[in-house]
Amino acid sequence: MSRSHRLFDLLQRLRRHRGVVAGAVLAREAGVSLRTIRRDIATLQAMGADIDAEAGVGYALRPGFLLPPLSFTEEELHALVIGAEWVSRQTDAALAEAVRNALAKIDSVLTPTLRPALDDSSFYVASGPPSVATRFDLAQCRRAMREQRKMQVVYREESGGTSERIVWPIMLGFDGSGRSFAAWCEREAGYCIFDAERVVDMTLLVEHYPGSRRQLVKAWRAVAERLCAQRVP
Repeated sequence: MSRSHRLFDLLQRLRRHRGVVAGAVLAREAGVSLRTIRRDIATLQAMGADIDAEAGVGYALRPGFLLPPLSFTEEELHALVIGAEWVSRQTDAALAEAVRNALAKIDSVLTPTLRPALDDSSFYVASGPPSVATRFDLAQCRRAMREQRKMQVVYREESGGTSERIVWPIMLGFDGSGRSFAAWCEREAGYCIFDAERVVDMTLLVEHYPGSRRQLVKAWRAVAERLCAQRVP
């Protein structure tokens, strides 16, 4: 790896950690010595990178620092293409439009030699599952999570009957051709996983659920580690 690429890679690692990270951790991830990390950090700081460094604690890239827009590798661009194809074929229209706009922005700053990698047609991503008799609205569920709002869901049970529930959606699941969402269910007084195909009706409510969605996700994952997350029967 060239030194310029290694410096850019170090900036990317600092950005991904989103906070203070020990030099030893950066060295292990990059496969270099701690001495090299210290030297590269000093070089980046001399080049204008706003990096906080505290002896015995670690390093942190201050928010707002812009990374060079042209420093993509071909593999990174291929990863973006595959990810964009997946989003455009497996999610809703709003996300598909957003990912097309994002790729257009990336394309506008690429060098001519890298632009073909963004237009690579070597990858195929299948379309999402065929429409079934469900009223699950992916965009509406995303909005509920983003705005931390409750939803009223009419859900088809395995027995064939239906139940009405007030839920706090916190996470979407894409498992093969299936769709699901995790939520706190007021009726069950616990976390549940709902299959999208069994949603008979759903309504976004005005009422916000308490607390932070991220904290709820953290709590749900802690529960899932101790017990298998309950899938609604």
